[in-house]
Amino acid sequence: MRLYIAATRLPDSERYNLSAQIRRAAVSLTANIAEGYGRFHFKENIQYCRIARGSAYELIDHLITCQDERYLVKDEVEALDRELLTFVRLLNGYIRSIGKSRYDSDDRPSLDP
Repeated sequence: MRLYIAATRLPDSERYNLSAQIRRAAVSLTANIAEGYGRFHFKENIQYCRIARGSAYELIDHLITCQDERYLVKDEVEALDRELLTFVRLLNGYIRSIGKSRYDSDDRPSLDP
């Protein structure tokens, strides 16, 4: 949400370029996680999480551009950057847990008779 708000404050000349890219990437963060969760196979889930992680890094790059062009102030960019890096850390943990739970459940011998 904060990324969306920041994107609306960019100049009109960036409305269909950088602003639109920021909004699309921000939406894709959670949308890709949700889509991956709805997939049948754990590998697909992980792949969609990786796409979401890529969108987070895309957003970090866009924020650097916004700061360089003086569209956003440094403090705001740094705060958003910290939030995105926290998102990436949490997502990396989720990706690890998906792989681990898959290993734990699929590769262990069954205890059922």
